[in-house]
Amino acid sequence: MSKNIPLLTRNGASLPCVGLGTMVFPEPEKAPGLISHAINIGYTHIDTARKYGSEEWVGEGLRASNASRDDIWITTKVTEDDAKADDFARSVDDSLKAMQLDYIDLLLIHWPSRTVPLKETIAALNKAKKDGLAKNIGVSNFTVSLIEEAVQLSDEPLFCNQIEYHAYINQDKVLNACRKHGLLVECHVPLGRGRTYKDPVVISIAEKHGKTGAQVALKWLIQQEGVAVLPGSTNPGRIEENIDLFDFELSEDEMSQISELRSNNIRAVNPEVRRPVWDTV
Repeated sequence: MSKNIPLLTRNGASLPCVGLGTMVFPEPEKAPGLISHAINIGYTHIDTARKYGSEEWVGEGLRASNASRDDIWITTKVTEDDAKADDFARSVDDSLKAMQLDYIDLLLIHWPSRTVPLKETIAALNKAKKDGLAKNIGVSNFTVSLIEEAVQLSDEPLFCNQIEYHAYINQDKVLNACRKHGLLVECHVPLGRGRTYKDPVVISIAEKHGKTGAQVALKWLIQQEGVAVLPGSTNPGRIEENIDLFDFELSEDEMSQISELRSNNIRAVNPEVRRPVWDTV
């Protein structure tokens, strides 16, 4: 298994293009061990959030692993419920305490708030970086108009936009806006919650490469410019599988075949209480 995960570089920082998502860990007693296992087999990028409830486990997993803190990139997020400046600062402090860390590699606004002006939240995000609590800052689930607004409001360069992106959804407008402003794209639910790797087109291509459907669906993403993926699993075998992506390449024709699946336009994460008005293609 390759442990040499390619890096995506922006603003002088380098992000591993594959990370472990920790949104769903239903068995708390096993979670730190799974995270530690992931780190020990080569993951150097762990994604969490206050809303996930997994930050404490991420900290435990890191301490139980064979890695040093400086070798692991950790991302966390502040929920839209804490979009006001004071609440935002408290949330960042709570995240650091939960993980027992001195800093976060990447701090994101999890969802745009419907009630708090973005200017206030961006200012709080900037302050976290200026205070040394976050090395890099960015946004998540931001549309084209929100990206434009955030970039204009931020005194500090924004590193990325974490969005739902997989082979069953067309995100060209958001991808183009991110590239326009030099933002990397991180993909949450990169397998469309199990849909994409079961598609006959993906399975057929996977068989040609001696890979699984999930590996091909993830490879399709990371072969695109400036895109990182954050697959999550509570199965050790799947965790190992999701990082074993660097001993094969998809041809231009195979990339095109998978790209055609985006016409399904199925959004797996679409919460009524916090979603913005999505861009349509």
